[in-house]
Amino acid sequence: MKEYKVVIPKLGFRNRVQNFEDFLNQHAREGWVVNQIAVNWATVVFERDKNR
Repeated sequence: MKEYKVVIPKLGFRNRVQNFEDFLNQHAREGWVVNQIAVNWATVVFERDKNR
């Protein structure tokens, strides 16, 4: 079974790309995998196995 998480990233104006990379890496360390990224990085949908 999968569980999902929808996040609105707060990236700021400076170093936007680096902040987005750090945001994705932090969630990856927690076991989340990117399922979908909306246009303009407005929302990111993550998924992972619920029984991990």
